[in-house]
Amino acid sequence: MEKFQTLTSTYVPLPIENVDTDQIIPARFLKATDKEGFGNNLFADWRYDKDGSPKTDFVLNNPIYSGSILVAGKNFGSGSSREHAAWAVGGYGFRAVVSSFFADIFRNNALNNGILPVVISPEFLAEIFESVSKNPKATLTINLDAQTIMNDATGKSESFEINSYKKECLLKGLDDIDYLLSKKEQIEEYEKEHTF
Repeated sequence: MEKFQTLTSTYVPLPIENVDTDQIIPARFLKATDKEGFGNNLFADWRYDKDGSPKTDFVLNNPIYSGSILVAGKNFGSGSSREHAAWAVGGYGFRAVVSSFFADIFRNNALNNGILPVVISPEFLAEIFESVSKNPKATLTINLDAQTIMNDATGKSESFEINSYKKECLLKGLDDIDYLLSKKEQIEEYEKEHTF
């Protein structure tokens, strides 16, 4: 996985609450068993007409918005536990998702796939949406080490929580297997000292 340390980026606003995993990646796309191509189908039913043509009124099809941060309404990622939802978010190119609340399973799947879910207050979320409505090129700065997110348009920031193990994995660009392999010498030393 790519290391996540400090990210400054424009962002894509999705001010819709209760976005579930079937809206993130519809069930008909779940037959694949690897991550390739899932970004093409992120929010497929909202992005495309039945004939496959882009819906011009959906934010991902609006060229004025771009960036590697998705800012979503409250309760993002509810519904089924499909890991494919995180694959689609990451496959599209988002490194972080910002919301005032995430479903637990989506949050864990995102972290396991190198995507940082950042929980902020409803008031700060509203401010961020307002900033991008005034200037689509507004940016956010997320500092994982300091656990802060700043609205660069206003200079305001908030702290966010993250599991210390997952924080270490993201900072070092490690998945769970890579993390265990990075501890190989310590594990072998422990086994030598604790033979039965």
